[in-house]
Amino acid sequence: MNRSSKQQLLQIYHRLLADYGEQEWWPGSDPFEVIVGAILTQRVSWKNVELAIDALKDAQLMTPDALTRAPMAAIAELIRPCLFYNEKAARLRAFLDFLNARHNGDLRSLFALSIDDLRRELLSVCGIGEETADAIILYAAGKASFVVDAYTRRILTRLGLITGSETYGELRSMFMQALPGDAGMHNEYHALLVRHGKERCLARNPKCDGCVLQGSCKHVPRAQ
Repeated sequence: MNRSSKQQLLQIYHRLLADYGEQEWWPGSDPFEVIVGAILTQRVSWKNVELAIDALKDAQLMTPDALTRAPMAAIAELIRPCLFYNEKAARLRAFLDFLNARHNGDLRSLFALSIDDLRRELLSVCGIGEETADAIILYAAGKASFVVDAYTRRILTRLGLITGSETYGELRSMFMQALPGDAGMHNEYHALLVRHGKERCLARNPKCDGCVLQGSCKHVPRAQ
């Protein structure tokens, strides 16, 4: 990655931060809740995930030990607000089986791994892909691993920094090379891109007027 691209990524961060302020992300009261949320939020809105998490809390299942002992059918029923709830119940169980087998059910043992080793272990768990693994590393473990999502790809494509055909790994590497190893900054940057993508850089009819990134953007909105 060249120096100019690194500078551009840092400029984008500082412009978004100045415009939106600190986001204080991710939703979740403790690391295990963050992990559950990261698994459940695949292909579903966060509002549905909140309903599922509230149901698990009401059933007193929001700990690794309690959720491990719960029947799969009961878990699936509680997380029914999420799409693909049977599949996601199986993914939660797969993570718990991994945690118990490799780390005796102890998140502290898991999080003591280096970023690369932690990422490798998480990606070995059925149902955990790269975005989910990086969300767990960043938001639950508090380690600097950049999370790439659809908002990131859309915004960088419109800014002309990427073609849009890059792999997840290629996009993550851009940020990992450009940013300091500060988990707080990685957290903030991802949250800012999500907010910008939701509020301004929409998939259809983006709100370009007054956009803080407009001067660098290659996207030309269609005439109204």
